[in-house]
Amino acid sequence: MRLQTIRDIDVRNKVVLLRADYNVPLDEEQNITSDLRIVTSLPTLQYLLDNGAKKIVIISHLGRPEGEDEKLSLRPVAARLAQLLNEKVGFAPLPKAPLTNQERVVLLENLRFDAGEEQNSPEFIKNIIDQVAPDFYVQDGFAVIHRAHASTDAVAKFLPVYAGLLIENEVEKLSKVTENPEHPFVVIIGGSKIEDKQPLIEKFLDTADKIIVGGKIAADGYEATSDKIYVAEDFDEDLSGTKLDIGPLATVKIAEILKDAKTVVWNGLLGKAEDPAYATSSTVVAEILGETEGINAVICGGDTTGFVTELLTEHANLSYSLISTGGGAALEFLLGQDLPGLKAIKKAN
Repeated sequence: MRLQTIRDIDVRNKVVLLRADYNVPLDEEQNITSDLRIVTSLPTLQYLLDNGAKKIVIISHLGRPEGEDEKLSLRPVAARLAQLLNEKVGFAPLPKAPLTNQERVVLLENLRFDAGEEQNSPEFIKNIIDQVAPDFYVQDGFAVIHRAHASTDAVAKFLPVYAGLLIENEVEKLSKVTENPEHPFVVIIGGSKIEDKQPLIEKFLDTADKIIVGGKIAADGYEATSDKIYVAEDFDEDLSGTKLDIGPLATVKIAEILKDAKTVVWNGLLGKAEDPAYATSSTVVAEILGETEGINAVICGGDTTGFVTELLTEHANLSYSLISTGGGAALEFLLGQDLPGLKAIKKAN
């Protein structure tokens, strides 16, 4: 699949309406505790600015508000975005009249303050379009493209939709591991819900050379149905006997499997990694994937990407092909499911 992107169009002197994913974590004082999703939006924004876009109006959501909720305002995001872009960033409520902000970059308030966003309301998104008067729409919120919402689906009724650079990168990297992975190809599955992960195991059983199963799934007794599947066989336990990480024997075996891998997809932590005492195996795997040259390592799933991103703050030398910004979206993409937000983007001829 090749999507039409902002590289395919002339953006000079154009007004751009852009969907980003700024669903960032906040503490109780509304301080952003991880700006990864803001940072990953910068290449698209910088490209548009560098190529002469007249105005960029950004829309996004934060959390799951029921109506307007100041604790879930995007105002802190606007402030952080201005710092990162080194550019004034305006902030405005969802518009009920033509937008008058003078800044070249403007962030609108949380889309989910209006029920029309999640209801995929054409009227809701058309009202924003009418007030902003954009020339085209840029979809760059990969984490929401699996949702049929107004800003991912209904918007295509009114504007041509082009992919931003983040979407382009995610689709390219995820497509490579599903369509043409370099072998040996290893899939690592962790986490706690087998009902979520079994489809992924089945999806890759034919194409992967090895599938590794760890986490609570393995601790709960997952049984391999193929000699391609390695299930962790020993575990680190707490004083009550609860298995909270895979053990040293399994960790060594996984390291051995990964030694010669050329492509690795990792979805789901191997232990209760939020507790440092049970983060050993996940740390070992993250370091192997991040330090070994020649591995096309794709990290996906919210807990896994969060863990790896945090590890990067302490070990900047680690490098991965893709740390996906979309948990559910990446999973559904890998499974070959239709994603409304992708279907809305213009396809290349």
